[in-house]
Amino acid sequence: MDDRPSGVRGTMNPFSSGIAAYPSDHMETRRILVDGRAVAVTREGDELVASDGRRVGIDEAEHLPPVEPTKIVCVHLNYESRRAEFGVQLGAAPTYFHKPTTSLNAHGGDVVRPPRCKYLNYEGEIAIVIGSRTSHIAPEDAAGHILGYTVANDYGLHDFRDTDAGSMLRVKGSDTLCPLGPGVVTDWDFRDKQIQTRVNGEVRQDGNTDEMIWDMHYLVADIARTITLLPGDVLLSGTPANSRPVVPGDVVEVEVDGLGTLRNTVVEGDVPIRDDVGAQPSESEEVISTTYGGDWEFRGIRPPRRD
Repeated sequence: MDDRPSGVRGTMNPFSSGIAAYPSDHMETRRILVDGRAVAVTREGDELVASDGRRVGIDEAEHLPPVEPTKIVCVHLNYESRRAEFGVQLGAAPTYFHKPTTSLNAHGGDVVRPPRCKYLNYEGEIAIVIGSRTSHIAPEDAAGHILGYTVANDYGLHDFRDTDAGSMLRVKGSDTLCPLGPGVVTDWDFRDKQIQTRVNGEVRQDGNTDEMIWDMHYLVADIARTITLLPGDVLLSGTPANSRPVVPGDVVEVEVDGLGTLRNTVVEGDVPIRDDVGAQPSESEEVISTTYGGDWEFRGIRPPRRD
């Protein structure tokens, strides 16, 4: 008999857009721009339908992030393939970091790699969207607090890892580095779902949610012990192996069974990183090994290379 806590898996769920918090049936909701303002819509086949009956073709819609969270909480290593890639043993419980809401981006949006930066990595993920105020709950009660799920790409700007390895603030929290979408899907079972990341059509990540070490319900209950989660808040649930850097011009897609495909294009930023203040982008062994998937145990230990 498995004696692990509920929500711990083996190694191998109203927000400001006006969508109801507890839809009774499987549905997909999105937020798009219509006549210059944000409108909540429901997907019906290849069309998006607003509450007033207006219809917009999916391919013609200008998407917004599907939710407006007050916080974005992210788990570190959580997929067995990613853990194995770095050759580390995990502790008894997950660890987390935070992405500012200003990092939010949408399906079809541009992901900006700032000038003088080279190590911008994709990380295909599944985002949990909270549906009601959540605090001090058990994992087995978490489903009732989840509105739904959406696709995410937890980009990381590893050029700042030498200075922000602890907080991950600029690494993971810089502008445009949290695309979500296209929509929020309700009544979706996260178990045994494929997650795949493609760059210019080529498969780069290919994983399954059954390799998650801590499942969606566990993550919600864990964070809610000390941090109150509000409707629309987002938890990113981890990425499979093979996060790697992308360059301007690359088209990155993350597809999840039953949730759809999130697509973004990487572009070069127009504004250089100022060099008269703060830490500068770096290329230490730590930056390079983390970017290309190895030697995680040296993170924060190995000093930046100065040559």
